Amino acid sequence: MNLTLHIWRQKSRTDAGKLVSYPLGGISTDMSFLEMLDTLNEKLIHEGQEPVAFDHDCREGICGSCSMVINGLAHGPERGTTTCQLHMRSFRDGDHIYIEPWRAAAFPVMKDLVCDRSAFDRIIQSGGFVSVNTGGAPDGNSLPIAKVDADRAMDAAECIGCGACVAACPNASAMLFLSAKVSHLAQMPQGDTERKSRVRSMVATHDREGFGHCTNINECEAACPKEISVEHIAQLNRDFIASTVNAVVNG
Repeated sequence: MNLTLHIWRQKSRTDAGKLVSYPLGGISTDMSFLEMLDTLNEKLIHEGQEPVAFDHDCREGICGSCSMVINGLAHGPERGTTTCQLHMRSFRDGDHIYIEPWRAAAFPVMKDLVCDRSAFDRIIQSGGFVSVNTGGAPDGNSLPIAKVDADRAMDAAECIGCGACVAACPNASAMLFLSAKVSHLAQMPQGDTERKSRVRSMVATHDREGFGHCTNINECEAACPKEISVEHIAQLNRDFIASTVNAVVNG
């Protein structure tokens, strides 16, 4: 395949940045998208140019590092797929591919396609720990948890914190990420003790970090590589309202 790549190049947080075009040939349809970028970087290094900076780690679709907007879509054209699991057979010979970083005030661009997503870490940290002493690891089948609750908790726990929901949302809201992190603990009896304080604290941190508010556009669910349901946002809203009312009533 012969491609023309239009890649966002930005030297630092303070640099204006711009799209730079690179012709690239000899790309196999069996390559992953990141392998294609590796090939480009080898070419740039050989030519004495600065390689393109981009985040990656496991390349197995579970770490959430490979954050980039491809042709206007977070993680690219394949639904339920991270960038590292996107393969070049999703494109055609002669295609022009536009590659940009996440666009959100809370995710400042550090260099090229690399964003500072530490705001997510601070949201998680503000949720605190599960303080219930559960002892040793019991047999899973002996836990008195309804299957529907366990399934919902596991569905929420699939969130890999990539930030695609933020990149896809017109409001740059992180509510899908936040709701997944709140929900997977709230469904379990061990997480019920701090449930009310946890949701208030994490929502406050979300807002303080500069993320927008959810207006139910649902682009987040469409862009999520793990297909986290927006139903978790509805549960988050119910928990937040209930905990806020409880805090006001109890002083």
